[in-house]
Amino acid sequence: MPRYRCTVEYDGTAYVGWQRQATGRSVQGALEEAVKGFSGEDVSIRGAGRTDSGVHALGQVTHFDLERTWSEFTLLNAVNAHLRLARDGIAVTEVSEVGDDFDARFSAVKRHYLYRIINRRAHLAVDYKRAWWVPRPLDHALMHEAAQRLVGRHDFTTFRSVQCQAKSPVRTLDRLDVTRDGDVIEIRASAQSFLHNQIRSFAGTLKLVGEGKMSDEDVQAALEARDRRACGTVAPPEGLFFMQVDYP
Repeated sequence: MPRYRCTVEYDGTAYVGWQRQATGRSVQGALEEAVKGFSGEDVSIRGAGRTDSGVHALGQVTHFDLERTWSEFTLLNAVNAHLRLARDGIAVTEVSEVGDDFDARFSAVKRHYLYRIINRRAHLAVDYKRAWWVPRPLDHALMHEAAQRLVGRHDFTTFRSVQCQAKSPVRTLDRLDVTRDGDVIEIRASAQSFLHNQIRSFAGTLKLVGEGKMSDEDVQAALEARDRRACGTVAPPEGLFFMQVDYP
């Protein structure tokens, strides 16, 4: 039974999130329908990470098994054809046949995310639903300095959703950088794995730092509090992008 690895990009605006749910259209469900549409097979597609409603991806990685062997070229074009027919905002950008020991989720060694903030007085037109609009001036240098308090291995209880299903709040954050180019502030985060709402919680807290409402010492105290109430307002989903997954 051949196994296929796919890299997928999607606009998460119209979906209930990555994961298949009882109500609403999911990215996972749309992909499974597209694969069945050309192959006739029911498949269960596993993703490297679950994204919430409104969150986008440029480098989600998935895998699934089929009874029949297809060429990588045929599979890529056939799945994309069915996605276009369904008017889904999803595209498969790469396909490769892999061994049955590959698992999109459990084989991953690092995941990379981007959170985008547009910091200007004018509302968003082109970047509407692609970034968090913050009209109040932000100091990205202060945000970056505070972000370094969060890098390393910590108990991130403060920065995870109360609905997070992870068994432990302890994670190792390898990178949390804040940069600015004109009106665009980018927060880039890398780790082997993340907790539910962790990056959006970081972004919401760092925004308060950029506004001068919190200091880097306050961020350190919030981390050490291990209390969700110490976290800033969770940033909206539309600014978050799942960028890339690293494998051995």
